[in-house]
Amino acid sequence: MDTLVDVLLLALSAVLINNLVLKYFVGICPFLGVSRRVDMAFGMGMAVTFVITIAATLSWAFTEFVLRPGAPISTAVWQAVNPDSTAIVDLSMLKYIVYIFVIAGSVQLVEMYVRKFFPPLYKSFGVFLPLITTNCAILFACLMIGSAKHIGVDATEPWGLGYALVYAIGGGLGFTVAISIMAGIREELDLCDVPKCLKGVGIALIVAGILSLAFMGFTGVDKGLGKLLR
Repeated sequence: MDTLVDVLLLALSAVLINNLVLKYFVGICPFLGVSRRVDMAFGMGMAVTFVITIAATLSWAFTEFVLRPGAPISTAVWQAVNPDSTAIVDLSMLKYIVYIFVIAGSVQLVEMYVRKFFPPLYKSFGVFLPLITTNCAILFACLMIGSAKHIGVDATEPWGLGYALVYAIGGGLGFTVAISIMAGIREELDLCDVPKCLKGVGIALIVAGILSLAFMGFTGVDKGLGKLLR
């Protein structure tokens, strides 16, 4: 029961309470650049969710079996080369490089899929689809999953794959919620008399700040819900 509650709280935390965009301000480039229409924003959110799920899964696997101190694959290779060595192999310094390559490969898969099956959506994304590679929200999620201390669940040990996937999918859905709300507001702003000095990015940044303040209202909901469910 406790595990199920932890999973629910982690998902709620990733989507609303610790939203990647509105709390940590990562992934701002696509958040502002692809939030002019709701359909395009929702498509971008789903693409980011797909990429972040694949990238998180592969990043967790690389971290668990290759990069972390004493990882089985890196230790086996080192002992094969140096049978008498008792040193603990630690390749965690390479995690940034490995994560970036994993994210880039995941984006290529998404780009090929969207180009083949959804050509209009691919054209509407323009340059922002390949730029998912540089979406720092995905790298942030991978780094959080690879660390020993996590948001939403008290843990002193690295997460298992289950928790990693819940956090990745929740983070992607949180990005989708944020960018879709932003797109809906910006569509309405096109019909409003916005001061000339604030048109475009100016009013978008003000709206993003207000949304961030609004989402702060969810702070503490996970703790109260956790006490209720347990």
